[in-house]
Amino acid sequence: MDKALKTMIDNMPEKTGKSLNEWKQILKEKSFSKHTEAVGFLKNEFNVTHGFANTIVALSKDESEAPDELTANQYTGKENLKPIYKQLIATIQEFGTDVKVVPKKGSVSLVRKKQFALIKPASKTRIDLGLKLVGKDLTERLENSGPFGTMCTHRVKISKTEEVDTELKAWLIEAYKRAE
Repeated sequence: MDKALKTMIDNMPEKTGKSLNEWKQILKEKSFSKHTEAVGFLKNEFNVTHGFANTIVALSKDESEAPDELTANQYTGKENLKPIYKQLIATIQEFGTDVKVVPKKGSVSLVRKKQFALIKPASKTRIDLGLKLVGKDLTERLENSGPFGTMCTHRVKISKTEEVDTELKAWLIEAYKRAE
């Protein structure tokens, strides 16, 4: 665990009045469809600062499911996309040992010091790869981020393993390097 995060968790009872586990229990009793809704709830109902609220919500997500289960669930009914996902992960892991693969309910975040990419099975026939490449020009293949919003600046649609090619790898490396 990162030192700053550990300090924040250790200071949580003093600064917010409750431990992380107590906050998790409160959130478990509610149902929020979006991260921002849960953060707003903690800020408005309990006067928790934004930093603590964001951390509490992030650490409370998908706790009941192991990372492997989260990924498996994403590809249920889309098993034909799993080879593309595996190839993307293998490619990214070649960049260095500092890459964290963080499965979530509907996608997998790729993080260095900051998130630099996101893998999402968009349909039964396509994976969307979101990339954080601020200022990079769009091309026919390197599109606007679309449904990723501000999490990523660009999107590449991938339907075959052959599309994880030299050009795509170069964009991934660039996003990885920018996330230092």
